[in-house]
Amino acid sequence: MLAIGRALMSNPRVVLMDEPSEGLAPQIVAEVGRVLLTLKGQGLSIVLVEQNTGLALKVADDVVILNNGSKVYDGTPEDIQNHHEILEANLGIL
Repeated sequence: MLAIGRALMSNPRVVLMDEPSEGLAPQIVAEVGRVLLTLKGQGLSIVLVEQNTGLALKVADDVVILNNGSKVYDGTPEDIQNHHEILEANLGIL
């Protein structure tokens, strides 16, 4: 939360977040998700790199999955949920 606050102090138009939920307790992850949704609602563009698929899909407008530096998926969070083979092969989600 401190890192997010510090990043916002310069009033950016775009923020790059690299795994903001890593190592956090589930309740704190939920709070980070609420903060991201609030920032998104205020018009801030966020580039989010995240291992927590649930959080990422909840916040994202667009999803890009990279595997070994190659793009294997580019679409919406709603569409990726219908591509079970991509989720399983690249994210380990059944």
